[in-house]
Amino acid sequence: MVLSKTLDASKFKNTKVISENLAKEVNQLKNDIGSEIIIFGSPSAGHSLMAENLIDEFWVFVNPIVLGQGIPMFKDKRMKLKLLKSKAMDSGVVCLHYARV
Repeated sequence: MVLSKTLDASKFKNTKVISENLAKEVNQLKNDIGSEIIIFGSPSAGHSLMAENLIDEFWVFVNPIVLGQGIPMFKDKRMKLKLLKSKAMDSGVVCLHYARV
């Protein structure tokens, strides 16, 4: 799934371009596929999906690097989360698995 108004899906295998009716299209995908939809590292797609309340769980990987700037993961949206699981890896990365409350 790609959220875009200009991308040509024919260039990518197993890709569906969604440019409008986001909630309807994503819910249809969830029903058709019968499985999970995962998005990695796309703040703009995440913001769009959060605005439509389409994200059920978050997997947040905290890397031990301070950048001082960047695109925020959560934007203009307040939601309660419940920590389901956490794991610290040997690399120093911490994986946090949250569900929406």
